[in-house]
Amino acid sequence: MHLDCSFSSLWLSIEVLFWSLLWQCIIGTALAWLLARKDFWGKGALDGVVTLPLIFPPIVIGYGLLLTWGQNGWLSTLLPELLRPALIFTTKGLIVAAFIAGLPLMVKPLQTAFSNVPRRLHEAAATLGYSKWRIFLFVDLPLIRKGLAAGLILAGGRALGEVGISLMLGGNIAGRTETLSLAIFNHVMDANFACANTLSLLLAAFAGLSFYVLRRFGAL
Repeated sequence: MHLDCSFSSLWLSIEVLFWSLLWQCIIGTALAWLLARKDFWGKGALDGVVTLPLIFPPIVIGYGLLLTWGQNGWLSTLLPELLRPALIFTTKGLIVAAFIAGLPLMVKPLQTAFSNVPRRLHEAAATLGYSKWRIFLFVDLPLIRKGLAAGLILAGGRALGEVGISLMLGGNIAGRTETLSLAIFNHVMDANFACANTLSLLLAAFAGLSFYVLRRFGAL
């Protein structure tokens, strides 16, 4: 087994995982809070869009993103050339793919956790002079920690296993946009089963560790 066939894809997957989970913490948490706490026009549509990656074929989602946000995509062409996102065949595209694939698995557990926080605790904190941010940090956050942990682990696992959207946005370029999952696919196609087995065991170990953490801390 060539070292670069495994370690280049490993480091790339770690980079993609880190940035996708960072965006999950920011955007995923905000969406979960919005869907759990606010009533607004289009809430059902937003909920449907967030849930879509769970039930829609990933390759079709990736193709849709390619058509809309590719270099000549119909949404990209509406922007000035300097502002058009460079997603196709780049690490950024892989991060977007991982983020979208894991978004419903981040939002749904967290949405439930936010919904289960008693309103009276917010009211009590407000009477003590707590601002909205302090209420979130000192009331919400401790009570949603299990949902947050579950969401991050599930979204992270989905991000590492992502293939369909990554194929469309990243292009599966060896040594450049080849994540662990894509590397396994490529090695199987090349009949390099030793490398495919090693990378598969690596992903399986991560999945097993994730399951243990979820059970250990009562998030599953």
